[in-house]
Amino acid sequence: MAKGTNQKLKILYLMQILLERTDETHSMTMPEILEALESCGIHAERKSIYSDIESLRLFGLDIIGEQNDRTYYYHVGSRRFELAELKLLVDSVQSAKFITAKKTKELIKKIGELTSHAEASQLQRQMYIFERVKAMNESIYYNVDKLHTAINSNVRITFQYFQWNVHKEMVLRRDGDLYEVSPWALSWDDENYYLIAFDHRDRTIKHFRVDKMLNIEMMREKREGSEQFRAFDLAVYARKTFGMYRGEEEMVTLECENSLVGAIIDRFGQGVSIVPTDENHFVAHAKVAVSRHFFGWIIALGEGVRITGPDEVVRQMKEEVERLRRQYEV
Repeated sequence: MAKGTNQKLKILYLMQILLERTDETHSMTMPEILEALESCGIHAERKSIYSDIESLRLFGLDIIGEQNDRTYYYHVGSRRFELAELKLLVDSVQSAKFITAKKTKELIKKIGELTSHAEASQLQRQMYIFERVKAMNESIYYNVDKLHTAINSNVRITFQYFQWNVHKEMVLRRDGDLYEVSPWALSWDDENYYLIAFDHRDRTIKHFRVDKMLNIEMMREKREGSEQFRAFDLAVYARKTFGMYRGEEEMVTLECENSLVGAIIDRFGQGVSIVPTDENHFVAHAKVAVSRHFFGWIIALGEGVRITGPDEVVRQMKEEVERLRRQYEV
């Protein structure tokens, strides 16, 4: 066997070639494999490649050999991720508003490296189809890493929090004073990433947009709020908090048309109380954080739903409707 400068890496190059150039619909012949290795500076004989392919199979790589007429073709069959699974990951990255446009391209390119070049080209389709609003804070990835580290280390954090002004400039809240909280969970809701934490100043559970957090630092002090979070259910919290806007929690009664039962279950889960009242209507009882976002959700459902209790929430809904009427009065 002729020796090349990269001869010791032959089996690794062989694996890379098969992973990158073959899949269920793209195969390579032995001459094509030898030519590809030659382009990598590796000279090999057929017999040694047969042996290397068998070693890769023993290693766990699903290399399939099939004969068509008198020619034998090789391709990689099953992989850690199927193409359909990678497409789901790409769609998730592309649709996530908290991931910046720059990072979106980087992540999709890395996801594409998990399959062949031919299949990876299909993963780029979303990059040119959708023009979604994306975050502008590139530090969110480091923020998430710091927050996970703080949670795992059971320590408090400090950070600054900002909002945008009409000039598209970052303006620090509290005049730049530090927030001090105990981080307990991260949640992806309403296309944004949120930190769920115990606020030391107000002694209550709050949530913060991760992409609006700056200069996160871990403290030496241990976290507080364990009693509040002992019975905390993140899924329940997300269901009752519309658009992650805080509000007073109330057990609200909704009178609905049957056509809206899917919308109610989608929002509050299958555990929501639903009681049929006649052939066309039902009553639902759900705990929600009452806010304008909740009222907006009710309005968006149209004539098929009406808040019937408690009286205070009905009153607030009427005030919101009246506010809208005045706002659009000619």
